[in-house]
Amino acid sequence: MAAVSATTRRGFLAWARQSIAVQNFVRRGITYIILTFAAVLFLTPLFWMISTSFKTPEKIFLFPPQLVPDPFTLRGYERVLSSPSFPFFLYLRNSLFYAVLSVIGIVLSCSLVGYSFACLRWPGRDAIFIVTLATMMIPFPVVMVPLYIVFKFLGVLNTYWPLIGPNFLGTAFFIFLMRQFFKTIPLDLTEAARVDGASYGAIYARIMMPLARPVVATTALFTFLYCWNDFLGPLIFLSDDKKYPLALGLALLRGQHRSEWDMMMAGSTIVSLPIIVLFFFTQKTFIQGITLTGIKG
Repeated sequence: MAAVSATTRRGFLAWARQSIAVQNFVRRGITYIILTFAAVLFLTPLFWMISTSFKTPEKIFLFPPQLVPDPFTLRGYERVLSSPSFPFFLYLRNSLFYAVLSVIGIVLSCSLVGYSFACLRWPGRDAIFIVTLATMMIPFPVVMVPLYIVFKFLGVLNTYWPLIGPNFLGTAFFIFLMRQFFKTIPLDLTEAARVDGASYGAIYARIMMPLARPVVATTALFTFLYCWNDFLGPLIFLSDDKKYPLALGLALLRGQHRSEWDMMMAGSTIVSLPIIVLFFFTQKTFIQGITLTGIKG
């Protein structure tokens, strides 16, 4: 009787394990199906933009739509790169100048302030940190006119100072991101360095920043993406079209070639491609930086 009972128990446990495995398999399968559908849904506009950029004008509005270009043509790209109204390499240089200097300013200023909030003790630190976070609730359109008046008074309109300069003063979101990451670094490291005679600047440069590579990469990527796609800032502060970045130059191209969709899609693809390539090469570090910043409050 005991042997039968033991056999029944083993059979029940095997059936339960098999049932749980089947449930997990079905659950994962449903999850993957939903995620695949969502990915296809989000990637469809991107695929359609790239596909349209290689089509001839008469093939763009066919019904049913032609997913794969036939014939395959580079006419749109040739027209964009040779168009006098869209000096691509000039706009590319302007965008890189704006984005790279902004990345340097944001990483430098926000890491210093975040290090101060996370690792140094000084009067009013927590209160000032709360005030810094509160500035995140102020949208840019609220301060847009005051900023314009200030920069006009300083005489720096139609230059890149209004776009790049504020980045060297820090941004609340990235200060918060840096502070949260520095909080995850054990205090024993900094205390040991202080015992050995290291200054706060040496601790920041030689210990904290090398350990903060994931969050630095995340901050740099976010900043680069924002500056690359920034339209409103250059539109407000720049009036010389020779200083336009790619985002503003693309809008100018759209205004002059509104009905030439192959040309418009080719220009949009050219502007979007560097961001897509950059994200694919940095996504591992980007995800790691976002994950680690939320470990410790």
